[in-house]
Amino acid sequence: MNIQFKKGVLELCVLSLLNEKDRYGYELVEEISNHIEISEGTIYPMLRRFRNEGYVRTYLEESSSGPPRKYYEITQEGAMFYVAQRREWEEFVTTVNDLLRRKMQ
Repeated sequence: MNIQFKKGVLELCVLSLLNEKDRYGYELVEEISNHIEISEGTIYPMLRRFRNEGYVRTYLEESSSGPPRKYYEITQEGAMFYVAQRREWEEFVTTVNDLLRRKMQ
């Protein structure tokens, strides 16, 4: 997949998954990797930025398979940002699809 396509949509994917439930970083990487090829190095800087911007907060939870995991929880501000971004994405996709289909008709 084109890297420019991925860059713009990864934030929305991360926010969407966090809007479903709290997740730890590697869990986000695994879930997104099932659909889009990404690396761990892509997600963690984004999560750090989201925390700095107040879109997520973190907490530690014990793990049965090693050290405690850092979970990310979407904040109310993050949820509002997600809704706005999703709305923009849906309008964008509709517009692009309309333009692409015109050529085919």
